Amino acid sequence: MLENKFPGKDITIDDIKTKFPLVAKNNPNHFSKFKVNGVEFGGKKIPIFAGPNMVESKELILDCAKNIKKIGGHFLRGGAFKPLTFPYRSKKYTETREEGIKWLKNAKLKTDLPVVTEIMEERYLELICKTADILQIGSRNMQNYPLITACAKTKKPILLKRHYGASLRDWLGAAEYILCEGNNKVILCERGVSVPHTHRNTSRFLLDLQVVPAAKEITHLPIAVDPSHATFWRPWVEPMTLAAIASGADAIMLEVHPDPENSAVDPLQPINFKAFKNLMNKMDKVAKILGRTVK
Repeated sequence: MLENKFPGKDITIDDIKTKFPLVAKNNPNHFSKFKVNGVEFGGKKIPIFAGPNMVESKELILDCAKNIKKIGGHFLRGGAFKPLTFPYRSKKYTETREEGIKWLKNAKLKTDLPVVTEIMEERYLELICKTADILQIGSRNMQNYPLITACAKTKKPILLKRHYGASLRDWLGAAEYILCEGNNKVILCERGVSVPHTHRNTSRFLLDLQVVPAAKEITHLPIAVDPSHATFWRPWVEPMTLAAIASGADAIMLEVHPDPENSAVDPLQPINFKAFKNLMNKMDKVAKILGRTVK
């Protein structure tokens, strides 16, 4: 390896050769494909992660799982451990933690829908691994390398969310930590970046769809997009989801809730089951134009 130089935000040839050689493509046609519970990533099908931001109750997460599976979603997403920007939590925003993981497991067993959920602390890794089919590293932990390394060693597939202030260079560097442990099942996830303006005072991030083709020039790893967190506004979720498919996204993560306006966390962004069904149909139509499929 060459000596480290002054840090930059843009990727150089030296970076590709020495900073993240495992993440980098061997040739222009090098794209990784792997399966998680029979669902292929990096292939023609575009897997859909769907579910509430937070695992609010045993009944709600089971209801979500049943409807998501019926509509055609491939994975149940939901957070039992939830990082929030500020430390103050109301009763409505209380994490369900260990109990929430049990509820996710119950929903998984009753619907056979695989689960993706976030891990925030290494001490909960063994517990979460008993239920999760994919471990989610949230944006705030994108550069928490001890946590990332511990997760990688489990050999569980990992969904690595991009930090809202991170460059593509930073993001790929974090992914390299996972591949260094011999874990090649990595899904990168774009979830919005911080910018001077976001077109609406309730939106905090801007969805960086340009990063999808940019990443695909450099890495062989599949790229997921999370339009829900990025837009923070329900009416924008559908158009940005379709745009994400058109940009080349290999997977989509959506917040889906039976009663979006009363969601315990971020009620401005989830869509209901009817909207999810309609969006699945539209996603499939856009995907087919590109020779891919959602259903």
